[in-house]
Amino acid sequence: RRLSRRPPVTLLDVFRRHARLRPRRPLLLFQDQLYTFEDVERRSNRAAWALSRRLGLSGGRAVAVFLPNEPAYLWTWLALAKLGCPMACLNCNVRGRALRHALEAAGA
Repeated sequence: RRLSRRPPVTLLDVFRRHARLRPRRPLLLFQDQLYTFEDVERRSNRAAWALSRRLGLSGGRAVAVFLPNEPAYLWTWLALAKLGCPMACLNCNVRGRALRHALEAAGA
């Protein structure tokens, strides 16, 4: 039902709403580090700024992300969503021809 709205409600919209209403609530526990909505919002904003200013990324450009399962993956995804860039998730265990194929298929 939410996607039928114009404009549709996205996961980024839901995250931003929670970050605004519940900034100090826990969002992610990774090993012994706890990240709140506010922490992740701040980090994703910094990442979006860096990706935009330093790399010149803008909406519509696909970006290949080659990260292990760690918190940076979350705020990188959010940063790219904020910029309007689709994220091509690459398995960090893939190498050689399989990695090259994934990069080419992603058009990133």
